[in-house]
Amino acid sequence: MRKSPRREWVYRPVIRIVLALFRLLGFRFSITGIENIPASGGAVLASNHVSYFDFMYVGLPAHYRGRRLVRFMAKKSVFDNPVSGPLMRGMHHIPVDRAAGIAAYESAVEALRGGELVGVFPESTISRAFVPRTFKTGAARMALDADVPLIPVVVWGGHRVWTTGRKPILRRGVPIVIEVAPPLELPAGISAAEATAALHESITALCEKAQRSYPAPETDAEQWWQPAYLGGGAPTLEEAKPIEAAAIEARAARKAAKKKGKR
Repeated sequence: MRKSPRREWVYRPVIRIVLALFRLLGFRFSITGIENIPASGGAVLASNHVSYFDFMYVGLPAHYRGRRLVRFMAKKSVFDNPVSGPLMRGMHHIPVDRAAGIAAYESAVEALRGGELVGVFPESTISRAFVPRTFKTGAARMALDADVPLIPVVVWGGHRVWTTGRKPILRRGVPIVIEVAPPLELPAGISAAEATAALHESITALCEKAQRSYPAPETDAEQWWQPAYLGGGAPTLEEAKPIEAAAIEARAARKAAKKKGKR
């Protein structure tokens, strides 16, 4: 039996608020490849990850493609937050509990088979190097299992506004690049690992294209957001590893201290 359409009491009003915020901040969007998102039916939108606003940016091409909505997979902690939690649940996003990831995977595949767009960040966390990290295979696996298109997406520029390890800077006029590539051509019998490798190659190439054509930093103080391979101040992927490990350790310590304080 086909499920009744969801009532979007939360998602569409949130989109209107977000679009108003973008206009207020004067973001200069360059969005290409909207036609690569199917007008109907399920698809996985797999994107690189450089900022906390990326899910908003990835959702924009779908919005302009017939007002389609994207259900994003996000950490369970976001759903547990008293502020973001009700919004995430109201928008029918998909919580990912890393201790029980199969439930999130099954929910995503069910949504895809039901004709929904599902947004995934295969790196699972923001890249401090601002170039694609190693991808997890989940995005490819769910596209193959649900038999839906796997669509690479690249976002660039949003990290200048808010990214990991830095306070948000709501500056005006920042250029934001969003490019949606055609669905990957996945031959019959391809493995999830092979599909993931093809996805990583596509996103890396698209990301480099966006980065090379993007306006370069105008001051030394702005060099931090430029990738190292372009002469910027961002760490390389190897240099970012100990920084990320230290950040994970610090979060775990804060969580433990908070838990201890509640006893």
